[in-house]
Amino acid sequence: MVLISAADREMTDFEMKAIGDTVQGLPVFRDFDATTLPAIASDCVGMLQNEDGLDAVLDHLAADLPAKLRETAYALACEVAAANGSVSQEVMRLLEILRHHLNIDRLIAAAIERGVRARYAHL
Repeated sequence: MVLISAADREMTDFEMKAIGDTVQGLPVFRDFDATTLPAIASDCVGMLQNEDGLDAVLDHLAADLPAKLRETAYALACEVAAANGSVSQEVMRLLEILRHHLNIDRLIAAAIERGVRARYAHL
């Protein structure tokens, strides 16, 4: 989630609220210590500032994330991307890279993206 938020080099209040709400509200984070979130976000941003930072973060994510949670991680990344009301080209490209890195099937990713789009639709 932090990776997507930092993709356009600006972590907005909407994105941070979406991340915080997600961590507090979803069962997958039941045993997660939410007080560590700022440090984790800072570490992620720090890693991204290195020359091969994106690859390092993606490799770390793919290595540490259980296969059964990869679709969940992709869905949460899409949620954060949608939090601002529009998704930039940079963020869309990063979602594509993330999808490939996590080996998310294209049709599954499309279904996830469509579900998020429906959740964030407004008049």
